Amino acid sequence: MPVLTTYTTKIIPDWVDYNDHLRDAFYLLIFSYATDALMDILGLTSENRDASGHSLFTLELHLNYLHEVKLGAQVEVHTQVIAHDHKRLHLYHSLHLVGAGQELAGNEQMLLHVDLAGPRSAPFSAAVFAQLTAIADQQADLPRPPLLGRVIGLPGR
Repeated sequence: MPVLTTYTTKIIPDWVDYNDHLRDAFYLLIFSYATDALMDILGLTSENRDASGHSLFTLELHLNYLHEVKLGAQVEVHTQVIAHDHKRLHLYHSLHLVGAGQELAGNEQMLLHVDLAGPRSAPFSAAVFAQLTAIADQQADLPRPPLLGRVIGLPGR
C-alpha cells in the first residue's frame, strides 16, 4: 500500500474561476476531504468522534500549486504519513489526475489529536495509533516528498 489514495473527485463548475481553473481555496477543500477520509481509515470516524469526544485539529499547513487543474478534470489525492507520535500526525497530500503520476499540487499538514471537552491535546487510542503505525510502516520506503518542509520567503541577496 505505498500509495494511499484517500480522495477522488471531478472538478465541478462551482470550483473554477473565469479561466476554468480550479480556484485556490478549492485545492484546500479537496485536501481537507482527503484528511477526513484518512481519519476514517485510521478509525476516527464520525461515530468514533461522537463516542470518544476526540478529533484531529489542523495546527499548520503548507499548500503548493504546481500545475493548473481545469474544469471537469478527474483528480485523486495520494496521502503519505511522514511522521507521528502519540498525539501528532505529520502528513503530505499530493493531487494528481486520476491514474497519472504528475503532482499538480502538494499539501503538507501537521495535525493534533484533541479531546474536544477541553479542548486539549490527547493521545491517540491504541487502535488508532496501531493503524497509523501500520500505514507509516507500509510507506516507510516511499521517497520524501520534494516540497516537504519548504519555507516561504524571498531569496537573500
